[in-house]
Amino acid sequence: MTLQASSFAVGIPSFTPPLRRHRNLSVVRAQVEPSEKSVEIMRKFSEQYARKSGTYFCVDKGVTAVVIKGLADHKDSLGAPLCPCRHYDDKAAEAGQGFWNCPCVPMRERKECHCMLFLTPDNDFAGEEQKISLDEIREATRNM
Repeated sequence: MTLQASSFAVGIPSFTPPLRRHRNLSVVRAQVEPSEKSVEIMRKFSEQYARKSGTYFCVDKGVTAVVIKGLADHKDSLGAPLCPCRHYDDKAAEAGQGFWNCPCVPMRERKECHCMLFLTPDNDFAGEEQKISLDEIREATRNM
Protein backbone atom coordinates (compact mmCIF):
# COMPACT_ATOMS: atom_id res chain seq x y z
CA MET A 1 0.00 0.00 0.00
CA THR A 2 1.38 3.31 -1.00
CA LEU A 3 0.55 6.52 0.79
CA GLN A 4 0.41 9.57 -1.28
CA ALA A 5 0.86 12.95 0.26
CA SER A 6 -1.48 15.57 -0.92
CA SER A 7 -1.16 19.24 -0.46
CA PHE A 8 -3.53 22.05 -0.99
CA ALA A 9 -3.45 25.76 -0.64
CA VAL A 10 -6.16 27.98 0.62
CA GLY A 11 -6.27 31.46 -0.71
CA ILE A 12 -7.11 34.06 1.88
CA PRO A 13 -7.69 37.49 0.48
CA SER A 14 -5.73 40.13 2.26
CA PHE A 15 -7.73 42.70 4.09
CA THR A 16 -6.44 46.20 4.50
CA PRO A 17 -8.58 48.41 6.67
CA PRO A 18 -9.28 51.85 5.30
CA LEU A 19 -6.99 54.60 6.48
CA ARG A 20 -8.39 56.69 9.28
CA ARG A 21 -7.48 60.21 10.03
CA HIS A 22 -6.34 60.75 13.60
CA ARG A 23 -5.77 64.02 15.29
CA ASN A 24 -2.24 64.46 16.54
CA LEU A 25 -2.75 64.12 20.26
CA SER A 26 0.10 64.36 22.69
CA VAL A 27 0.15 62.14 25.71
CA VAL A 28 1.54 63.74 28.81
CA ARG A 29 2.38 61.50 31.74
CA ALA A 30 2.74 63.02 35.14
CA GLN A 31 5.84 61.98 36.99
CA VAL A 32 4.75 61.26 40.53
CA GLU A 33 7.40 61.26 43.19
CA PRO A 34 7.36 58.57 45.86
CA SER A 35 6.16 59.78 49.24
CA GLU A 36 8.72 61.14 51.67
CA LYS A 37 7.56 58.51 54.16
CA SER A 38 8.28 55.63 51.75
CA VAL A 39 11.69 57.04 50.83
CA GLU A 40 12.56 57.23 54.53
CA ILE A 41 11.26 53.71 55.18
CA MET A 42 13.32 52.30 52.29
CA ARG A 43 16.39 54.31 53.36
CA LYS A 44 16.22 52.88 56.88
CA PHE A 45 15.53 49.39 55.55
CA SER A 46 18.54 49.62 53.20
CA GLU A 47 20.89 50.74 55.96
CA GLN A 48 19.67 48.00 58.30
CA TYR A 49 19.88 45.27 55.66
CA ALA A 50 23.38 46.35 54.60
CA ARG A 51 24.56 46.03 58.22
CA LYS A 52 22.74 42.72 58.72
CA SER A 53 24.05 41.18 55.48
CA GLY A 54 27.60 42.56 55.72
CA THR A 55 27.21 44.42 52.43
CA TYR A 56 28.00 48.01 51.47
CA PHE A 57 26.50 50.72 49.31
CA CYS A 58 28.00 51.61 45.97
CA VAL A 59 30.98 53.97 46.00
CA ASP A 60 28.77 56.25 43.86
CA LYS A 61 25.99 57.18 46.28
CA GLY A 62 23.90 58.31 43.31
CA VAL A 63 23.34 54.64 42.45
CA THR A 64 22.19 53.94 45.99
CA ALA A 65 19.90 56.98 46.02
CA VAL A 66 18.21 56.12 42.71
CA VAL A 67 17.59 52.51 43.75
CA ILE A 68 16.15 53.52 47.13
CA LYS A 69 13.88 56.04 45.43
CA GLY A 70 12.76 53.36 42.94
CA LEU A 71 11.99 50.95 45.77
CA ALA A 72 9.98 53.68 47.51
CA ASP A 73 8.05 54.37 44.32
CA HIS A 74 7.13 50.71 43.97
CA LYS A 75 6.22 50.55 47.65
CA ASP A 76 3.76 53.41 47.08
CA SER A 77 2.34 52.19 43.76
CA LEU A 78 2.41 48.40 44.29
CA GLY A 79 2.44 48.01 48.06
CA ALA A 80 5.78 46.19 47.91
CA PRO A 81 9.42 47.21 47.28
CA LEU A 82 9.71 45.51 43.90
CA CYS A 83 13.21 45.69 42.42
CA PRO A 84 13.27 48.84 40.25
CA CYS A 85 16.16 47.64 38.08
CA ARG A 86 14.32 44.95 36.15
CA HIS A 87 11.67 44.97 33.41
CA TYR A 88 8.34 43.33 34.21
CA ASP A 89 5.42 42.58 31.93
CA ASP A 90 3.11 42.78 34.95
CA LYS A 91 4.59 44.62 37.93
CA ALA A 92 1.61 43.95 40.20
CA ALA A 93 1.81 40.19 39.59
CA GLU A 94 5.57 40.18 40.21
CA ALA A 95 5.15 42.14 43.43
CA GLY A 96 2.52 39.62 44.53
CA GLN A 97 4.84 36.69 43.88
CA GLY A 98 7.59 38.25 46.00
CA PHE A 99 10.61 36.81 44.21
CA TRP A 100 11.90 40.25 43.14
CA ASN A 101 10.75 42.16 46.22
CA CYS A 102 13.74 43.67 48.00
CA PRO A 103 15.73 41.93 49.28
CA CYS A 104 15.13 39.61 46.34
CA VAL A 105 15.72 35.87 46.42
CA PRO A 106 19.13 36.07 44.67
CA MET A 107 20.25 38.60 47.29
CA ARG A 108 18.98 36.57 50.21
CA GLU A 109 20.40 33.29 48.91
CA ARG A 110 23.68 34.33 47.22
CA LYS A 111 24.24 38.02 48.04
CA GLU A 112 23.71 38.95 44.39
CA CYS A 113 22.06 42.36 44.05
CA HIS A 114 21.21 43.20 40.44
CA CYS A 115 20.65 46.87 41.41
CA MET A 116 24.05 47.29 43.06
CA LEU A 117 22.33 48.47 46.24
CA PHE A 118 23.92 45.80 48.42
CA LEU A 119 27.48 44.99 47.41
CA THR A 120 29.86 42.51 48.98
CA PRO A 121 33.20 43.95 50.15
CA ASP A 122 35.07 42.21 47.31
CA ASN A 123 32.96 43.97 44.65
CA ASP A 124 34.96 46.61 42.75
CA PHE A 125 32.08 49.07 43.11
CA ALA A 126 31.53 48.59 46.84
CA GLY A 127 32.08 51.66 48.96
CA GLU A 128 32.85 51.66 52.64
CA GLU A 129 29.51 52.97 53.86
CA GLN A 130 26.31 51.37 55.03
CA LYS A 131 24.55 54.69 55.60
CA ILE A 132 22.95 57.27 53.36
CA SER A 133 21.06 60.34 54.50
CA LEU A 134 17.74 61.56 53.23
CA ASP A 135 19.53 64.73 52.09
CA GLU A 136 21.98 62.65 50.03
CA ILE A 137 19.06 60.90 48.36
CA ARG A 138 17.31 64.20 47.64
CA GLU A 139 20.49 65.75 46.25
CA ALA A 140 21.36 62.79 44.02
CA THR A 141 17.84 62.51 42.60
CA ARG A 142 16.96 66.21 42.47
CA ASN A 143 16.97 66.55 38.68
CA MET A 144 15.39 63.23 37.82
